[in-house]
Amino acid sequence: MKQQSDKRPLAVAIMGPTASGKTAAALAIAQQVPCEIISVDSALVYRGMDIGTAKPTRQELAAVPHHLIDIIDPLDAYSVAQFRADTLRLVADISARGKVPLLVGGTMLYYKGLADGLDDLPGADPAVRAQLDEEAARIGWPAMHARLAAIDPASAARLKPNDAQRVQRALEIHALSGKPMSELLARRDKEELPFALASYALEPSERAWLHERIARRFDSMLEAGFLDEVRALRARGDLHLGLPSIRCVGYRQAWEYLDGRIDYAAMRETGIVATRQLCKRQLTWLRSMPACSVVDCCAPDAAEQLQAQVLAKIATA
Repeated sequence: MKQQSDKRPLAVAIMGPTASGKTAAALAIAQQVPCEIISVDSALVYRGMDIGTAKPTRQELAAVPHHLIDIIDPLDAYSVAQFRADTLRLVADISARGKVPLLVGGTMLYYKGLADGLDDLPGADPAVRAQLDEEAARIGWPAMHARLAAIDPASAARLKPNDAQRVQRALEIHALSGKPMSELLARRDKEELPFALASYALEPSERAWLHERIARRFDSMLEAGFLDEVRALRARGDLHLGLPSIRCVGYRQAWEYLDGRIDYAAMRETGIVATRQLCKRQLTWLRSMPACSVVDCCAPDAAEQLQAQVLAKIATA
């Protein structure tokens, strides 16, 4: 079994929280060995959402082939199952071309779905979701979270009361299956990937360092025309705050500002805070994932350290 496993093609995952330097590290590696980058980011899939997602620049996209960027409209959804199917196909194609697939991003749910396989959960049901949305509009998502705690304490314990999307999904699964989502997740069998996955993570030794980078980057986005980008999305007329695309960090806050719900200072502050909270969740996910080599992203030579490790791994694959 070991010998068969060793014959699998190699794919390299570069994970890390927001603003940890993943893109720069991946591009540096791609300059040394033939690679193609597969984005592991639930926001980069949307067309027309460039500034607020810190999407790679045109020059960066031209420097090395990128995949799973700008593939759907913000009105549509992109699931973990779709990501896994697309990534399995892409890794096979890239490997067949004699190149190394680099999986780069910070959507840890995508990584977990890829590495561990998919859950045998019921699909989305528009009627059930509409009913849950109607109830939430009456009593609020914290009350819906309390309802979830009564039927699925394990799921409720790991979800925030205002995490509408995930609370709704957990309640939907219980309504459709009659079983707690946590019970169904526990039954999942781990699937072996058709490729060997070497995982690396950029993590901060000093959280304050990353927080400062997050604030600077958010300000840079505002200076680059982020609000104009959101205005253009609003002008379409078919997008709203209930969509996963518009609930992306930064976009929700900008949308609320343009709605007149909050002022500019509050938009900036809540946007930065929401990004920091995302960073914290990403780090929690990362630290629960086994077999991952960690590089301190605060180090001045973090990109060089990561590059050396990845190149050594590729050379021995």
